[in-house]
Amino acid sequence: MKKIESWDAIPEFEDEKEEAKFWSSHALDPRLMNASVHRQNVRESTTITLRFDPQMLSRIKRLARHRYLNYQSMIKQWLSERLEDEISKQGD
Repeated sequence: MKKIESWDAIPEFEDEKEEAKFWSSHALDPRLMNASVHRQNVRESTTITLRFDPQMLSRIKRLARHRYLNYQSMIKQWLSERLEDEISKQGD
């Protein structure tokens, strides 16, 4: 079984059948899952509103379910990872 070590390594799927086939031969690396867990040093959060295309939100929720994550937590993790990438690019 192939280990997925980055969220970017997960392709977009055309349908659930294609997604099921992918996950039958792939698994998330435990370190990736651990990185998705809420960080202890975050003391508060602010509520915001984002508008998503219904199909996009549906796909995000489906992906989150397969990763055993809350979709809002997964989106926060994605934003956190992207922010770190952008900050590191500024240092170059």
